Amino acid sequence: MSRTPTAAQVLGRVVLVTGKEELLSERTVGSVRDAVRAHDPEAEVGEAAASDLTLATLGEMAAPSLFSTTRCVVVRGLENLPDESVDGLLDYAGAPADDIALVLVHGGGPKGSGVLTKLRKLSAVTEVKSEEIKRSELTGFVTSEFAGHGATIAHDAAAFLVTAVGQDLRSLAAAAHQLTNDFPGEPISIDKVKRYFGGRAEATSFAVADAAFSGRREAALEELRWALDGGTATVLITSAMASSARSLARYLGAARGARDNDLARDLGVPPWKVKQVRDQSRSWTPEAIGTALRAVATADADIKGQAHDASYTLERLVLTVTALRTQR
Repeated sequence: MSRTPTAAQVLGRVVLVTGKEELLSERTVGSVRDAVRAHDPEAEVGEAAASDLTLATLGEMAAPSLFSTTRCVVVRGLENLPDESVDGLLDYAGAPADDIALVLVHGGGPKGSGVLTKLRKLSAVTEVKSEEIKRSELTGFVTSEFAGHGATIAHDAAAFLVTAVGQDLRSLAAAAHQLTNDFPGEPISIDKVKRYFGGRAEATSFAVADAAFSGRREAALEELRWALDGGTATVLITSAMASSARSLARYLGAARGARDNDLARDLGVPPWKVKQVRDQSRSWTPEAIGTALRAVATADADIKGQAHDASYTLERLVLTVTALRTQR
C-alpha cells in the first residue's frame, strides 16, 4: 500500500499495521482515515480495543450504519485479542464489507503472532510494517521528513539535529516541522539547526557520552542530571554511551592517515564529529574500550530489567567510564 492510499485500496479491505514505531503506525492509521474521508466526508470513524472485541462487537462493526454506509474502524492492541474472538475476526477479514476500512494495529513483539500469521495469508489483508529505525538510519529519516515538507536539509545539519533532539521520532518530526515553517523555502543549514536546538544538545544523551569518554567526570554527571531531569529516556543514554564506545573502537582500529570523510563513514558518525573522536582516542586503549563496552552492556541490561534506581545505575556507569580513561 502506498504512503497515501486511495479509498479503493482501503475500503473492503483490512490494513494490518505491525511494529513498535508508534509514530509510523499512527501515520498509517491516519492515512487510511484520510482516504476514507476523502471518499466520503460523512464517513463514520470509530476505534476499539482488541481486548474488548467480541462476536457482538464484530457484528456491529460490519453492520450498516443509520448515518453513513462508509466507515473506518481502527482496532488497537491486536496482540491482546481474546482467543474466543480470533475465529470471528478471521472470518470477517476473509470477506470484509465493501464500505468498511478495517485497520488492525499490532504493537510488535511475539504476543499474538499466531493471529498475524493467519491474517497475512488472507488476500484482503494488506500489511504495513512500522519497523524500528536504527540509529544509523535516523539522519535519513530526518532528511525524508524535510523532503515531505518540500524542504531540504544539509547532511551535517540532519546529523546534528539527531544529536540535539535524540532518537524519538515524534520529537524529530516536530523539529522538522518547526524548522520548515520558520524558514519557508530555505535550505536548512547546520547553523539554522544550532540556532534552535544547540542548547538542547547540551542536555542530551550524547552530551553525557561525550563528556564521559572525554574524561570530564563532573561535567558528565552534571549532563546526566540535566538529561534525566529533562525527560531523556534512560535507554537512550546507554545507547549513546555504546555508540561512543564503538566509534572509539573503530577509530583505534582504523587506518592512519585516512581522510575525515572516509573515517566518518567507517565510524558511523558525521564528518564534524571525527575530530572529537580523534581527540578522545588519545586517552583510550582497545582493552579499556572493551571494558567500557561491557560496562555499558551491563548497565543497559540492568535498566531494561527495571533496575530499582536507573539514575544510580547510570551514575555508576559514568564513573566507571571516566575512570577507565584516566587509567592509561
